Amino acid sequence: MKKLYSLVVICIFVSCKKEAPKPAPATKKTVPAILLTDERKVDVDTATLSTFKSETLKQFYLASENKTVWGNLEKRKYILTQLENSDKLGLEPEDYKASQLRKFESKISSLSDSDLATYDILLTYNFEKYLNHLYKGKLDPKKLYGNWDLEEKTFDVNNILIKAFNKNKLDSIVENVQPKTQTYKELLKALEIINTFPDEDIESIKSTDKIVLNDTNSALINIKKRLLYWNDMSGKDSLTKIYNQKTFEAVKRFQERHGLASDGVIGVGTINALNYSKEKRKNQIIANLERWRWYPNELAENYFIINIPDYSLNVVENQDTTLVRNVVVGTSKRRTPIITSFLKTVVFNPTWTVPPTILKEDVVPAMKRNRNYLAKKNITIYDTSGNVVDPLSWNEKKPNNYRYVQSPGYYNSLGLMKILFPNHHSVYLHDTNHRNIFGRNNRSMSSGCVRVENPLELAQHILDVDGNWPQDRIDTIIASKKTMSFKITKKYSLYQWYWTAWSKKNQLLFRADIYNLDSDLYAKLRD
Repeated sequence: MKKLYSLVVICIFVSCKKEAPKPAPATKKTVPAILLTDERKVDVDTATLSTFKSETLKQFYLASENKTVWGNLEKRKYILTQLENSDKLGLEPEDYKASQLRKFESKISSLSDSDLATYDILLTYNFEKYLNHLYKGKLDPKKLYGNWDLEEKTFDVNNILIKAFNKNKLDSIVENVQPKTQTYKELLKALEIINTFPDEDIESIKSTDKIVLNDTNSALINIKKRLLYWNDMSGKDSLTKIYNQKTFEAVKRFQERHGLASDGVIGVGTINALNYSKEKRKNQIIANLERWRWYPNELAENYFIINIPDYSLNVVENQDTTLVRNVVVGTSKRRTPIITSFLKTVVFNPTWTVPPTILKEDVVPAMKRNRNYLAKKNITIYDTSGNVVDPLSWNEKKPNNYRYVQSPGYYNSLGLMKILFPNHHSVYLHDTNHRNIFGRNNRSMSSGCVRVENPLELAQHILDVDGNWPQDRIDTIIASKKTMSFKITKKYSLYQWYWTAWSKKNQLLFRADIYNLDSDLYAKLRD
């Protein structure tokens, strides 16, 4: 009785916390009744149900009047097969007691009523757990990361499962609850592809020198073995220490697949990527599958999607990619946050107010060395009353008592344009005064905002819905050097996300894990 009372109190508390200060909803979803057939049924002990500490499980069996439901062999067989093959979706069968359930099934005809009820409960509990993991991931990103702004995914697993059960459509439920996005499908394909590779036994590549075409280096033997293993080099090779043309072309293919400069020069980045084992790459794919389950299952009609480790921005409209841009993202110390939002405003000729982190780490030390530091950057100091402060009168002991604002112009830190979207991190998309950096391979260089290549073309693209934004209009605004803001009338969602693995045309593609998230996430998945 005490347990029941505690459960009621907990349920009330959770309900209040979720809905407060709103009153309880007038229409609460009810669990549909489970349609039972004439197969063997036994009573389910509610005390046994309580040991699972799952309100969902209790509600499921209330819908069957506390009778077992999995008497049908085909339905049980489907669930067992799904749980046993969950590794094909990047999950772990033993998380769902697959072997224990199989043992129950092997002696189904001789099970006592009590054991049959236990087996039935375990089937339901673990299959619902599996469906939840497929729909919204095994882990909660809000508990792992402080700078991930993703809407919580709600999932009424009982309604989904019972409706499929009643309509004999269990065979489609697993596919239906998974994300529908193309990248997620490419990740599943990547997992399938990597599972076709044999176990490897190739020594780690050790080389500190850059290797260029026609060089001789003992490391090339293992380099060639790796290239042959990953199918970047085909056929047989004599495995000599000479960097020949065939190997050079294979290295370029490998570099392109890994987002490296495909110049054929074997440096530290290429060696590091070559030294990834099959197991580590597989774990990376599994970590990325988990992340994609945290994201919305379906994307908006029109959207910007930024892959942080790929340094890329794609504009997608009606399922067609209309623009692709190179971007610069935050460093490992000042990371670009994960955000799902929507585009709101384009600002031409923006001013730039120095944010607290840059003030503390960059501006204050520089000002202490040279009081003209800000003036050279066209940054004006304002006091709390809005008065301009002479740099010589600036109080270095109280730097937070001022605002530091950079005037608009070509050399403004935000460049000539920024795009605003609601978020809790004061970040946005913007131009830059360092326009030569987009050709670099590693573009993890900003303070958290995303810098965009050729931003004025991007602005015209999203503003020019009715032909009212010809290029000369934007040119005139820029020439005025006046800050002007314009609402984005067309609806674009913004997805600022993170993934380091996928596949294209049966090829595995990987990117450097610039924020070192993959191995840690995989370890947590296997805890």
